[in-house]
Amino acid sequence: MRSRKALIAALAAALLAGPGVAQAATTQTTTPHSAPAPARERAAAATITWSLVRASNPTEDQRTAYDAITRAMNAAVARYNNLSDLGKTITVRYEPGVPTADGNINGTIRFGSNRSYMNERTALHEIAHTIGVGTSSGWSRLGGSGTWTGGQATALVKQYDGSGAKISTGGGHFWPYGLNYDNEWSNTAADRHVHIVAAMVRDGL
Repeated sequence: MRSRKALIAALAAALLAGPGVAQAATTQTTTPHSAPAPARERAAAATITWSLVRASNPTEDQRTAYDAITRAMNAAVARYNNLSDLGKTITVRYEPGVPTADGNINGTIRFGSNRSYMNERTALHEIAHTIGVGTSSGWSRLGGSGTWTGGQATALVKQYDGSGAKISTGGGHFWPYGLNYDNEWSNTAADRHVHIVAAMVRDGL
């Protein structure tokens, strides 16, 4: 009797564990570009996911571009998902005629043929545009004066850079930590970029 009870208990435990395991496996298989972070590192439940539009019979140029874009987007999305609670569904396209790269609040990012822009810095920057940096009515309201006026992001930049710090805005971009150019890149700056964008969203971006 005792061994039968133990067997029943083990079967019940396996059934309870099963759906969670199956769900995790399905997420990794069906959404490979979501770059989910470990649960203990996630700030909250929202998730940024992305997909790349690919030609059915890609040229060598397209294949190498797809590889570089995938590396850049996977790194950027993982950083956003590790450090923020932001959610967005993003569609990425390779369009050689685009001079550099661009992002739209409708969730579209386009990379041009210049491989020097197919990096994590650019991907982070363009993700911010899809979330509303330079593209939303909240941006116009809170950043239209040339200085971000939202309290949470302003408090954060002061925490980073001192009591006199501010977030400047212009041309749909912000600085510091806007990652507008490659010379702004560092892991610290990238982390701060994500935190500031998330704070801008809390401000009403």
